[in-house]
Amino acid sequence: MDAEQIAAGRDRWQARFAAAPRRDADFTTLSGVEVAPVYGPEGPDERMDRIGWPGEFPFTRGLYATGYRGRPWTIRQFAGFGNAAQTNERYKMILAEGGHGLSVAFDMPTLMGRDSDDPRALGEVGHCGVAIDSAIDMDVLFRDIPLAEVTTSMTISGPAVPIFCMYLVAAERQGSPFGGLNGTLQTDIFKEYIAQKEWLFAPEPHLRLIGDLMEFCAAEIPDYKPLSVSGYHIREAGSTAAQELAFTLADGFGYVELGLSRGLDVDTFAPGLSFFFDAHVDFFEEIAKFRAARRIWARWLRDVYGAKTDKAQWLRFHTQTAGVSLTAQQPDNNIVRTAIEALAAVLGGTNSLHTNALDEVLALPSERAAQIALRTQQVIAEETGVVNVADPLGGSWYVEALTDELERQAELIFERIRAMGTGDMTSGILRGIEDGWFMAEIAESAFTYQRQVEKGEKRVVGVNVYPSRGEQELEILRVSHEVETEQRRVLAARREARDSGAVQAALAAMLAAARSGANMIPAMLDAARAEATLGEICDALRAEWGVYTEPARF
Repeated sequence: MDAEQIAAGRDRWQARFAAAPRRDADFTTLSGVEVAPVYGPEGPDERMDRIGWPGEFPFTRGLYATGYRGRPWTIRQFAGFGNAAQTNERYKMILAEGGHGLSVAFDMPTLMGRDSDDPRALGEVGHCGVAIDSAIDMDVLFRDIPLAEVTTSMTISGPAVPIFCMYLVAAERQGSPFGGLNGTLQTDIFKEYIAQKEWLFAPEPHLRLIGDLMEFCAAEIPDYKPLSVSGYHIREAGSTAAQELAFTLADGFGYVELGLSRGLDVDTFAPGLSFFFDAHVDFFEEIAKFRAARRIWARWLRDVYGAKTDKAQWLRFHTQTAGVSLTAQQPDNNIVRTAIEALAAVLGGTNSLHTNALDEVLALPSERAAQIALRTQQVIAEETGVVNVADPLGGSWYVEALTDELERQAELIFERIRAMGTGDMTSGILRGIEDGWFMAEIAESAFTYQRQVEKGEKRVVGVNVYPSRGEQELEILRVSHEVETEQRRVLAARREARDSGAVQAALAAMLAAARSGANMIPAMLDAARAEATLGEICDALRAEWGVYTEPARF
């Protein structure tokens, strides 16, 4: 790009910046030096064709001309444990301490579409998140928290749609119109087959439900994002940064193809897709990964899928610091790791962020550890000055080279996935799942890294370098068995008190919608209103669609 083109680009950016709202804040260094809202080359620079300006295609440098001068990222701390009442108290603490939004962690029975009194739930209720059995639990979970005023993210995929219906019923009971709700539902079933292994049915019925949800939200809840495509769990399973980037975006392209197959307008439904990435400890690689993700997504949405609007080309993403980087040895070191990872997410332009607690490698976060994690984000936002400049590392020779390299590797993986199918991304993903290709690729990367750690080639402080003896034992959060006993008792009482005939009629109507090809969301909403339990809804669908068993791979 020559000097004249760069000057024209700067003028375009200036016009966007001048028209956008900005925070009333001090944009100087700690020593009082005033900083510009963006920096770029003064003369010719061939990289500018690929980098661009903040708020301008291909969005390498961020979605907004103002960067964080317009608004900071959303501090969205992930939390859930025990029963709905206990988690409600933690949410109120997070909001009172300066959190901006909520993110719900569900226990394993809920993630698998099972009720708390299911024999397979024994010993798991409330232990890795909150137990949700019916819409009444959602009422309690968000008690005294106006859902029309707080953005809410829910990390669940297999039973995401019935859980979402229960959330809508809770909002309805608060008097909050659906159209005013805002938040994110994970719903990403592809990554379950690839990495996390929490599915209910075969892929096709799940995609049917996801398509229904996309249609419903596009029509009824325009600000809500019904699908958060998750790379986090792919990375936590052991993938490389390039694999996380490529597998996640490939899944996203698959959902774009799903929307198009439903006859939806890409400029209408694509803004409802968001992403969820891992922020690992390799500082510059993570920054480059986030920048490459925005650029790849914008280019594919425009050039492959025909998106015309900026919002349809935007890749909005939430970030969580890396759980797998936390160590049980010398757990206080985890505070430092989390801070570095969070800073990488911010410098990469994340839209929202969760910071892990120092004790999460051992248990659910204690209240003190959760507060330290929250304060980590607040120190970055309020004290470091990194929010003053949009894409402050843009133009760094190292960062730009890493961004280009990760993009190159991702494109090679896209070619491989499409070649496994019939030329589109969806058929390639489904073939890769069935053949165990994704699992094998991640397993190989995980094995390679573990071998490097064991040989000392990759150094982990407190693990294979600088070990210490006689470490002080942490006090960790322990969920009492009484939580499970009480949850089962309350669930039995609810079943006794509800109108069983209405529940059965609602479940029958839901199955009729499934068989007819009609959108299933209205019927599932009626089942949630009647207090059908999560297990009852999911079991009815399992009976209709069957269960999925992963093919054995050796």
